[in-house]
Amino acid sequence: MKVFVAGGAGVLGRRLVPQLVAHGHEVTATTTSAAKFGLLERMGAAAVAMDGLDAASVREAVEKAAPEVIVHQMTAISGKPDIRHFDRWFATTNRLRTEGTDHLLAAAGDAHVVAQSYGAWNGLRSGGWVKTEDDPLDPTSTGEGAAAIRHLEEVVVGAGGAVLRYGSFYGPGATDDQVALIRKRQYPIVGDGSGYCSWVHLDDAASATVLAAEQKARGVFNIVDDEPAPAREWLPYLAECAGAKPPMRIPVWLARPLAGKTAVSMMTEGRGFANAKAKRELGWHPRYASWRQGFKEELA
Repeated sequence: MKVFVAGGAGVLGRRLVPQLVAHGHEVTATTTSAAKFGLLERMGAAAVAMDGLDAASVREAVEKAAPEVIVHQMTAISGKPDIRHFDRWFATTNRLRTEGTDHLLAAAGDAHVVAQSYGAWNGLRSGGWVKTEDDPLDPTSTGEGAAAIRHLEEVVVGAGGAVLRYGSFYGPGATDDQVALIRKRQYPIVGDGSGYCSWVHLDDAASATVLAAEQKARGVFNIVDDEPAPAREWLPYLAECAGAKPPMRIPVWLARPLAGKTAVSMMTEGRGFANAKAKRELGWHPRYASWRQGFKEELA
């Protein structure tokens, strides 16, 4: 097929484009900078510069590529994580998930759309600790970010496309900033660390995306590994794999002013996600069934 990857030079795009090419697809991949054309071309894609927040730029790029499938991977997440000021850190990403999504859908024509969403710790903060696609996301979990995700999911599913709720990424280039903080002992466990998180290796997220694109899947899918786990389990293990000292522990009352409400929510109330639907309907099986295996291999 002819596949258009919006955001092909991002951390997931760099793993996705080669897989699509290896499956025999003709890939056009976008970047905001012509300086990254060489990277995309070496991966086997036709490179094009596109501003996802400019409707005319999106329309021109999509019309020229004439794709059968559009994969929306546009984000603007870079630099040191700023969980305390989450809305500010995610401001451009939130626009790409709202305005950018609308621009892609307006330009899509008959092309099928597969879009990146998020499902790591942001399930509804009540009931069980592990959520399925039938459970709603928490509407307050990330402030403006939650509203942006809700918009993306509603309009993409409404257009007959697929939404992939990826867990927290790890793999080449995905957790470098987190690991740096862990090695400095600046990534503590908050409270009892009972909040759950779901993880997914970049290569597994990419393979699920290839399947969703090839099958022109519809609806919402949780793309996470088999072992959602509380912070008190995965964070010390990540520190151990990184050769760092065990993370410090701080009480909720101290974390709230220092790290912000989002960090407290993640660490104490977060809900993980189940992947049974993706396995059943997409035929997807992650190579890294658990972050325990993946963290160890990535940081060896």
